[in-house]
This record gives sequence, C-alpha cells and structure tokens, in this order.
Amino acid sequence: MPTTAPASVAARPRPRRRGRLALLTGALTVALAAPALAAPPAADATDYTLAVDPTRRGPAIDDTMYGVFFEDINRAADGGLYAELVQNRSFEYDRADNASYTPLTSWDTTGSAKVVNDDGRLNARNRSYLSLSGGSSVTNSGYGTGITVRKGERYDFSVWARTDRATALTVTLRDAGGELARARKVAVRGGWTKYTAAFTATRASTTGRLAVAADGPVALDMVSLFPKDTYKGRPNGLRKDLAEKIAALDPGFVRFPGGCLVNTGSHEGYDAASGYQRKRSYQWKDTVGPVEERATNANFWGYNQSYGLGYYEYFQFAEDIGAMPLPVVPALVTGCGQNKATDDPALLKRHVQDTLDLIEFANGPVTSEWGRKRAEMGHPKPFGLTHLEVGNEENLPDEFFARFKEFRAAIEAKYPDVTVISNSGPDDSGTTFDRAWQLNRDAEVDMVDEHYYNSPQWFLENNARYDSYDRNGPKVFLGEYASQDNRFRNALSEAAFMTGLERNADVVKLASYAPLLARTDSVQWRPDMIWFDGRKSWGSTSYEVQKLFMNNTGDRVVPSTASGTPATTAPITGAVGLSTWATSAAYNDVKVTGADGKTLLSDDFSAGDGKWTRAAGRGTWKIEDGAYVQSDTAAEDTLVTAGDPGWQNYDLHVKATKKAGKEGFLVAFGVQDTGNHYWWNLGGWGNTRSAVEKTTGGAKQTLTEDGTKIETGRSYDLDVKVRGRQVTLYLDGKKWGEFTDDAEAEPFRQVVTEDEKTGELIVKVVNAQDTAARTRIDLGTRNVAPTARLTTLQGAPDAENTADATPIAPRTSTLRGIGRQFTYTFPADSVTFLRIKTRG
Repeated sequence: MPTTAPASVAARPRPRRRGRLALLTGALTVALAAPALAAPPAADATDYTLAVDPTRRGPAIDDTMYGVFFEDINRAADGGLYAELVQNRSFEYDRADNASYTPLTSWDTTGSAKVVNDDGRLNARNRSYLSLSGGSSVTNSGYGTGITVRKGERYDFSVWARTDRATALTVTLRDAGGELARARKVAVRGGWTKYTAAFTATRASTTGRLAVAADGPVALDMVSLFPKDTYKGRPNGLRKDLAEKIAALDPGFVRFPGGCLVNTGSHEGYDAASGYQRKRSYQWKDTVGPVEERATNANFWGYNQSYGLGYYEYFQFAEDIGAMPLPVVPALVTGCGQNKATDDPALLKRHVQDTLDLIEFANGPVTSEWGRKRAEMGHPKPFGLTHLEVGNEENLPDEFFARFKEFRAAIEAKYPDVTVISNSGPDDSGTTFDRAWQLNRDAEVDMVDEHYYNSPQWFLENNARYDSYDRNGPKVFLGEYASQDNRFRNALSEAAFMTGLERNADVVKLASYAPLLARTDSVQWRPDMIWFDGRKSWGSTSYEVQKLFMNNTGDRVVPSTASGTPATTAPITGAVGLSTWATSAAYNDVKVTGADGKTLLSDDFSAGDGKWTRAAGRGTWKIEDGAYVQSDTAAEDTLVTAGDPGWQNYDLHVKATKKAGKEGFLVAFGVQDTGNHYWWNLGGWGNTRSAVEKTTGGAKQTLTEDGTKIETGRSYDLDVKVRGRQVTLYLDGKKWGEFTDDAEAEPFRQVVTEDEKTGELIVKVVNAQDTAARTRIDLGTRNVAPTARLTTLQGAPDAENTADATPIAPRTSTLRGIGRQFTYTFPADSVTFLRIKTRG
C-alpha cells in the first residue's frame, strides 16, 4: 500500500448514534463492589510511559466500527440461534446432500410410516412429506442429545397436516423418564392446514423427544416446536440467551449470512418439478415469505439449513439490536479454497437483478413489489440498508472483479447511496491479496473486505498493519479475523491488535471477529466467539475482549504515544523436518551444513530412519526404494524431525518427490517442536499455491508465498539458507523467495479515545506478557477528576472460558489518585480500560 500520513476522513452519516456509557452492561453493579486490582511490587515490574496529547485530534470513530459476523457454521443457525427445536422438520434431508442423511434423519417411526415426494406435497419448495397410517407414530430427537426443555416454560407446537377423513393426532413431549408435559390432542380434517398446540413443561430435560401419533391415515409436514420465550417474543424467533449475548456486545453492524456458504455451490436455479436443486449457492429469495414455503438447502459446511432463519429475520434482528444490516451476496465465483468462475451471462444478469431486488426488499416502499413482500411479512417500514457486500474470499481476483463491476454499476445506477463492498481474498497477504487490492484501488472501490486467521504472534507483530495504508484509497472492512485458539493468550493478542484498528479508524471503518457461534457437539471451526449447547451458552475469552472494546469504543481517537518493550530478537534456531499434508511424498539426500561448511546432518536413508523422530499417529513413514516415504494420503501434518534445536546459521538441502494426493510437500527448519517451527509448504491449499509458514504455539502465519504448484512424480531439489533472522529459499537451483523474520511481537499496546457525550478519556492498555507494567501516564494539559472507572480482564494465558467456569471475566472498580500525571501498574497478561472524567 502507498504510505501517507494518517488523516481524519469524514464518515458517511449513520442511522443512529449509540451511547458508550456502560463499561459492561449488567456487570457494573456487582463489579463496583470488587476491590481494585492490587499492583505488584515495583521490583517485579517493567517501566513504561504513556503520554496523551489532547491538543491534537485523531480520527473520528464511526458508531459502526465494531460489529458481528454471522455465518451458519458449527450449527450456528438451525440448532443454534434459530430457536426451532425439531431437526429435519420438513423431511428434506437427503443422501444427495450428506452421505449419512435420509429423509428420516433425527426421526424414529413405529407402524406404517414413509416419506413421500409426489404431487400431493405441501408446496413446490417442500419436496417431501410424511405419510402415517392409523396407529403409527413418528418421534423427533432434536439436536445433539435431544430437545432441551425448562420446567415451567411454554413450548408452541405446530404441524401442517392433510387427511382424506377426519382423524386425530396425539402429540407428546417426553424423555426416558416419562412425560415432560401433558399430552395434546389435535383434530385433523381436510386438505393441508396448519394446526397448533402448546405445552408447559412440568420438569426440565436435555434429552426430550417430540412424538406425533396418528389415529388414522394422515400426511404431515413442517413439524415444529418452538420455545414461547424467544428473543423479543417473536414467533419463528431466535434463541433468547444467544441473541442476548450478541445484543450485549452492542454491535454496530451485523454481517450475514456468511462466509463461505454465500458463494459456494454446484447448482443454480429452481426446478418446479423436482423442487430446489441441491448444493446451490445461498440465494436470499429462497429465505423469505412464509416459513413453510422456504427451501431447504445443503450447507457448505456439510449439513442442511432450513432457511427458517432467513433474510427477513436477519434484518429484523439487526434492527432489534440497533445494528446496521450488512448482507453479502454471491458473485458467481467460488472462494474458500475453491477455484471456479461461472461463465453464464444470463445467470450473472439474474443475480445482479436479485441484488437490486434485495435492496428494494430492504428499502423499497410498500407500493413496490419487494417492499410489499416485506410489508406482508410484518414490516412496512424500510430496514434502511446502507451497505452491501458482493462476494467472499474469491481466489480468482480478476474473474471476481469482472463480475463485481457488473454488480457495482447496476447498484450505483439505481441506488447511489448504497456502499458496495469488495474483498481481497482469503488471506492477509500474497499474490491474490496484492492483485485484488490493485484492482480495487484502480477502480476506486469504496471499501474492501479483508479476512485473516493467524497466530497470536502475528497479531502482536502487526499492530501497525494499517498505519501505512493509503488514506485516500479504499477503506477497510476487516470482516473476519481471529487468533487461532480460544485461550486468553489469543484474546490478549487480538486486544493488542484492536488498539491498532482504533488508531487507524480513518482507514478501518468496520471490523468483526469471526466466527460468531459454535455448538459444542457440531464444531467445524475453532476459534469462535460464543459457545453453546442445548442447555446454556457462554462467551469465550475473545468474547470478553470484544465486548469490552465494543461497549467502550469512544467517538474519536486522542493521539498518544507509549514506550516499548526492549527488543529480544535472536537468530532463528532449530532442527529440521519433513512433512506432508493429504499427500504421499518421498524424501532423500537430506543434508544440513553449517555456515562454516561443517556437515551437521547427512542422510541418504541407506541406513534406515534412525536419525529421525516422529510422533505416534503422524502418518505412515518407512524406507522404500532408498527414500523416506510417507504413504498415507489422508494424513495431515505428519512432521518428522532430525537434528539439534540449537542449530542456527545453516543450509538445508532436501530432494523431494510427490507420489500421490491433494497437495505437495513440506520441508521444515527452525524446528523447536511440532508446534513451533517454520516450514516451506510447496503445493499447499489443494496444490493452488506455495508459502513459508511460521508456527508458534501450534498457530500458523504466512511469511511469503507465490503460486507454485507441484507435479506428481517429479523430483525437486529444495535448498533453504538460514542466516540470523533472514531465510532464502531455492527451488531446483533457482531463487524461489526470501524473507526476514524480524518483526517485534510488542506485548505492551495502547490507544486512547474520547467519549464526547460524557467527556471521558478512555485509556485502553494491553499488557500481553508475564511481567507487570509499571507505567507513568501523562494526560497532557487536561484537568481530570480524581477518580476513574477501571475495568480489567486478567488471568493465565492458557485460561479458557467453558460451560462450567469463566475464569476470564471483567473486574470493575474505582481507581483513585488520578491526576494529570499518575502511575499505574498494569497486571501481567491483562487488558485494562480506564474511563477518566475530564473537567472543562
């Protein structure tokens, strides 16, 4: 990015202005009773300075700075935020979607029961229904261990039913211990009609079952059970505890519905004869209108989604929590590790029109086609859509951008006030990232969405990432980011990084941690912000950090400077290693030579593999035809190592051959152990690119990359030269790349903002080290009150919030002795916010 001095940039007017008064909603009353954190003895502390310059004005911070990103991953929607308790309620599961599925997945039947797909269906989008004979029954087990009910709470049952003659349904809610509520009788007669009943639970259970028994022949569809107590009491609503935890963040925006599920699918379109086709990309029109008329689709993440939680519900939830809605629509170019661009002008034209229709659905008057549809669903007033994103993590930047321009031109022509957001691919750097950014700059795109998931080390090293971004170029939407675990050390590194986001609020206009939700028995991605099971939910350590920042953002940055931690950079040291990832590969002629020419290791494997150490379960290694071969093409991260962890300044030579599998091969250096090393990953990511990755504490970050692909059966000569912190790499004798790993992982970070309404300075300090930081704070020329509100997150770096314990939670108290200058010791491994009232 071109380097220019940071400057304040005028922000687009927002639909609301949110107060930033509370440190942590609901926690303050209890927290005020807690004692202030004791400062460690000065002898154990590191000395720092923090100086605030109130005579200068930093960038304004938009109310929408921090938000949330929702994607239906980890069962975030069905079985999660969407409060429906019945799984596969419309009998639409199918082996075409998931090899383990049948139309009766999550159902048990007795007597004569079969799933039917014929002209007698409920409607065109509900392909299948259940036919029961008299005396038969069907029982649903919900999600996970079963249906969770709470004693004394009400549950609303509904079903669509059809019969040729009058009959009755007996509906029960029970578990292995017996009834959970009094059974209900439902009389059924005639064609497809919706019938309802209500239960009040007489006891609690997490293993409940919903059963429907038929007195006579009957057809059933859309069998449903909802808690009455949904968020805001809405029918077809949201699980209350999850929605409340999201609302407690006070998010400025909600990005939805993804994520990878937006733009990945093998089919498009609707076929009235067979119902909706399988595994198509997410299309918003599938998700609105009466719930029983919405499609069911195969989710990118391997399970089905009912679309009961659809675009109307997303818009409504954003409105309920005072957040800006930010939908993402498919760009007809796959992302998330896939490389396919749809070349169909008619299909592109339809998707562009669908996007225009979406804006009309959100903003149009009730006299318009889609505004009328919104009004019919219960919301005559427009939702006030101002931002919309096209595409997500496309790996083909040129193909994506050609299609993006079609969307942008159409939207700007009809809706010039809507900001159209582009993206920069799936990573924080590399050839795709650079090309995407160049295209976005050249076309003067308003905003670019960046995504990255990296190690805590990377977040500590990259606090200044946005300092050098062009102040006159596209703004940044950091739509997905997280450190690669859910322990407090990860949250600390994210907090340190967030101080840099705020300092650069004139460039970084929107930011959201991702993913948002994870059901414990359906985890496909970690880390996640909020965890839950059928019974309860809890915030991760990262949730607590996000909540602290989001509830205390401030309106403007107040320029400040702080001293740093003395540098401790040392040469790269470590042993060497060989590995594979979903590939079989052969290695030979391994040689390590010191900078003085002395041979440290030489192995042609003629004497076996005795020089190498491998952990149990890491692939299948053995000597074959004079080479060291890993033969399991399903195994990942099969690292074997040799040598001394103290080695430095050496040359590594390896001969490598890919034998079979999806990727190439990996050669490691600077190996301390299996969770701390560098490796040269050739033919990685499905053999789409190559990179050097640094692994720290088991979490990876990319240092340099290109588009090199590896051929099966071809022998490659690999050479790695390590000198101090500089590494140079050669492929078949030609220089492939180089890097210098000298970025400092600064553990002491800070930013100061101002709440203009309350007149408070908000001093935010992250101390991500095991030593306390005794700090001299100079607030400049301001007159200040003698006390401040102090909130601290502090704990062991390995601490993790769970269902049973939340060791990382805010402690809030009053700090006395505040003046223009004062000293405070920030505890080791802590995030501390000081709200200081100014006078005059």
